Amino acid sequence: MKESFRGVGVALATPFKSDLTVDYQGLEKLINHTLPFVDYFVVQGTTGESATTTDEEKDRILRFVIEQNQGKLPIVYGIGGNNTNYCLGEIEKANYESVKAILSVSPYYNKPSQEGIFQHYTALADACPVPVILYNVPGRTGSNINAETCLRLAEHENIIGIKDASCNFQQLIQIAKFKPDDFCLISGDDLCTVPLISIGGCGVISVTANAFPDVYKSMVDAALNNDYPLAQQQLFKMLEITPLMFEEGNPVGIKELLYQMNVCEPYVRMPLATATSSLKRRIKQQLTEIMTATL
Repeated sequence: MKESFRGVGVALATPFKSDLTVDYQGLEKLINHTLPFVDYFVVQGTTGESATTTDEEKDRILRFVIEQNQGKLPIVYGIGGNNTNYCLGEIEKANYESVKAILSVSPYYNKPSQEGIFQHYTALADACPVPVILYNVPGRTGSNINAETCLRLAEHENIIGIKDASCNFQQLIQIAKFKPDDFCLISGDDLCTVPLISIGGCGVISVTANAFPDVYKSMVDAALNNDYPLAQQQLFKMLEITPLMFEEGNPVGIKELLYQMNVCEPYVRMPLATATSSLKRRIKQQLTEIMTATL
């Protein structure tokens, strides 16, 4: 199972039309753009605007990705929230055809204790028919899955890894040192991927890989093969553009970048707003520099 999540997972954006309905033609283009390079798809994570898609949309988006993927890559499906009973209901009714695992964000806003986080994930893992990947993103949730809690949860037979976006390397080193061998330590921060792999990480679930799947594949494969000069070279290509992806909220930046690359439209659902003119200009400048450097 660990090998399924070694490498690059792309956190797929959900393209919208101007009327904010799901743009399945745009989603097909995005799948075709990323599929030749990435190792697995993550569907309806935060980047997919899962906070503002309906249950019916989530189900249809997942089915569409499954159809387009045709069994080529593993699929991870996002099920998470700050109401444990609601999450259990979502787990019960989800479609697991071709789904290898779920990605479940740590409960946000409630700011649970470490014991509360432990009990939440234990309940989800006990109920879920496929493995669970924890998702620690303190900058969004307002709480942290600390190393001790992560390692406790790693003992559960149905919890197989963590996507960690904390960039707290003291914490990450502790997890890397004491985790079970088959527990996946996955970067949730694009620019922290190479250093995380150097201490025992197995890859990344990336936002920027929506636009540059080839660069991320090259970077991660190089790091996993201990070719750190090449990994560093690829990482440096992404250094200036990656922060722009998050400056006005995710996925505002990546959708604008994909629009400029003629993959899909830039529309997002409120309370997010499309990129400001300043952000559009700077994304265009960085994209031009990247494309010029690769010619």
